[in-house]
Amino acid sequence: MLNENIHTAARRMRVDIVEMCYRLHENAGHLGGCMSLVELLAVLYKEFLHYNVHDLVAEDRDRIVMSKGQGSIAMYAAMHEVGIVHDMSEVGKLLGKGNVYFKQSVRDPGHGIDFSSGSLGQGLAYAVGIALGLRKKGNDRSKIYVFVGDGECDEGSVWEAASLAGHMELDNIIVVVDRNGLQIDGYTRDINRMDDLVDRWKAFGFSSMEIDGHNIEEIRHAYAAEQNGKPKAIIANTVKGKGISFAEDEVEWHQNVLTDELYLRAMEELGEKNVTV
Repeated sequence: MLNENIHTAARRMRVDIVEMCYRLHENAGHLGGCMSLVELLAVLYKEFLHYNVHDLVAEDRDRIVMSKGQGSIAMYAAMHEVGIVHDMSEVGKLLGKGNVYFKQSVRDPGHGIDFSSGSLGQGLAYAVGIALGLRKKGNDRSKIYVFVGDGECDEGSVWEAASLAGHMELDNIIVVVDRNGLQIDGYTRDINRMDDLVDRWKAFGFSSMEIDGHNIEEIRHAYAAEQNGKPKAIIANTVKGKGISFAEDEVEWHQNVLTDELYLRAMEELGEKNVTV
């Protein structure tokens, strides 16, 4: 029953993501990299993330750092699923005056957003700062979940921050690497091959494991796994564009425009039969 609930939530999240990307029109949403995150975020928000929907700035809350900023729309879909976003109309057109939800997240803790994304490679260093601050305050309850892309791991700043996190044994940090095999300009294996990501993170002092990032049980086990006084790295093998046939494993859907025709096709594939444009 639990898995069925997560799968249902994941389907609804994918519908929300398609809706938001479609609304962006020529501003082009990051459909591919959002779809690959869905199960990872669904399990986290519904089963593991500690937060109070009535007090989103509570000191003992867990934090999410969406370092791969192109995944922000997937985060909003997860927030909608658990009631942090009450109605998708709150998201508006994502861009423009008066909005708080943008294509790349803008920090607004009162609306459930703890990190401003955009420049890749920055999130883990930011999380290290939060982790140290929480430690100094004596807060041993809160965790920081950092979502990074496998292409983002090309950034040297990721590994500088990883080195410090491992050295200082910041076991309140959980890094999730969305390993969908693609980045903006092609396959990661062709641009900067990193076949040994599990061992790389271990070398930096992390408790590290590899999972199927669309398998609910494996995701659940990874989030729950003991850290033994170390930060944790979860290498999640995923499919970019997961759930939409024309977008799966296609580099052009890193960022692309959903036409009326493609929007209707995507919604039909997700089981939404009575959608019009």
